[in-house]
Amino acid sequence: MKRRDLLRHLEEHGCIMQREGSSHTLYGRPDSVHKEAVPRHAEIKKHLARSICRNLNVPVPKGA
Repeated sequence: MKRRDLLRHLEEHGCIMQREGSSHTLYGRPDSVHKEAVPRHAEIKKHLARSICRNLNVPVPKGA
């Protein structure tokens, strides 16, 4: 799945960017203390995309 599609999906479901790192971007939900690192790759493997969504309590996107 494309990174930009995953980020758009996370933001549509209430996640916000917490901070930028050198190789990852941290996303989290305002109502939770959980944060997830999204790598800066053009393609993110389906398994990783599903794991990020599950950990942030976001529905899994159709492409993943």
